[in-house]
Amino acid sequence: MKASMPFKSAVVAGVFAILAHMVPAQLKQNPAADLLVELIRVNTSNPPGNNRELAELLATKFRALGVEVAIIPTPDAEKVHLIARVKGDGSKRPILLAAHADVVGVEREKWTIDPFAGDVKDGYIYGRGAMDYKGGIAVFAEAIMELVKNHVPLHRDVILLSEADEESGPYGTSWLAKSHWNLMDCEFALNEGGWIIKSANGGVQYVSISTGDKVSIPLIIKAQGTSTHSSMPRPDSAIFTLSKAMAKLADYETPVELIPSTREFFETLAKTSEPPLSKYFDDLVNSKDPTVIWAADREISKNVLLHAIMRNTFAPVFLKAGFRGNVIPGTAEATLNLRVIPGTDLQKFIAEIRGAIDDPRVDVSLPSGDNPDAARVEELVKEAETLKSSSTETDLYRALEASAHSTWPGTPVTPYLFQAGTDAIAWRSRGVPVYGIYPYPITPEDLTRMHGNDERVAIESLEQGTKMIYKTLVTVASE
Repeated sequence: MKASMPFKSAVVAGVFAILAHMVPAQLKQNPAADLLVELIRVNTSNPPGNNRELAELLATKFRALGVEVAIIPTPDAEKVHLIARVKGDGSKRPILLAAHADVVGVEREKWTIDPFAGDVKDGYIYGRGAMDYKGGIAVFAEAIMELVKNHVPLHRDVILLSEADEESGPYGTSWLAKSHWNLMDCEFALNEGGWIIKSANGGVQYVSISTGDKVSIPLIIKAQGTSTHSSMPRPDSAIFTLSKAMAKLADYETPVELIPSTREFFETLAKTSEPPLSKYFDDLVNSKDPTVIWAADREISKNVLLHAIMRNTFAPVFLKAGFRGNVIPGTAEATLNLRVIPGTDLQKFIAEIRGAIDDPRVDVSLPSGDNPDAARVEELVKEAETLKSSSTETDLYRALEASAHSTWPGTPVTPYLFQAGTDAIAWRSRGVPVYGIYPYPITPEDLTRMHGNDERVAIESLEQGTKMIYKTLVTVASE
């Protein structure tokens, strides 16, 4: 019997729908890579950060295995948090694996491929979030699902949290913790953070596990002048005054500050790097000569990541001045983003910046006033001054260390201060140890693509990372 045209159209549409979601054949033996392609194809760019579709995708996979799943709505209907809990016997407290589902936006014209297609090329999966942090979701989720498929007996619950609003927005983990802490409570947590860096010969140079994050705080630089007609310029221009202040900051370098985890990290680099860089790392950590330390700092700081983790930093992110083309404004303002090492005396750091500017016409201050932004800054200041790095003497850190050594024999493992911020504050502020890792080996060149163009992660790295995390979970939750 001949099919009707509407039926034919429906069949064709169905075939194309299936083809659109098919995963390349070369991934079929790599479940984490398979899942990552699916995740990339769900556009969760923030803003707006809509992640409900991705949460439903994960929920379907976990529920098919009989795993308890909860989807927590936020005041924004398209933003949710997914919590999948694999039950243990309760003799030990839970371990939580947290990964954010939202990703930063893209400049499509600067990508060579569709950033939301999950293209596979030359052994890599390309797409926004491949590294940060949908790759992490894929590895964590697959490692947990393997526990279920293999019927591994667990002494503790293993929880996956796929989060909203990590990149920006009000409904992240801090929001979730205020009303659903019972679902997030755990003995320790695993999040994004440290790196598994490949060496030039294709092996792994080191594995770094972040035990703390820098804290991100805004600082306002404001210059005052006389507002007048632009046809009669005066010497007290607010814009010129601000420009001079910013020029001074551009030439100012904050001093090296090595907390214990950073010191250990650089000691590891001294042992695993080639000369002359290995000597610079050793000089930075062990020399008592300020001139030698300065020279080592200059060479090491050519790597912007290493420059960032060994000092407090600031960077201009916003400028605001003027409102008409024929008026000289009376104020000009810049916002600096401070990235502060935990335990820093923030007022001392602000005084350092004020001293570098050295101009009484320029005010340097934290945001203030009776508003949510000022209240949030007050919380951040407290966090910067009181938070401490997580201990390396926990079952989770030891399990991560052991599984890394098992996966990449002979590779050193080191604690690490993550140069950026994460959503781990929801746990750290409550005294829960948090450890961070991007669970796949990457090259320095791969790292430059994160938040950039043609973001990617190697398929082989996803497989290795899944094995590492699976071994970690078996050790910490089953043995």
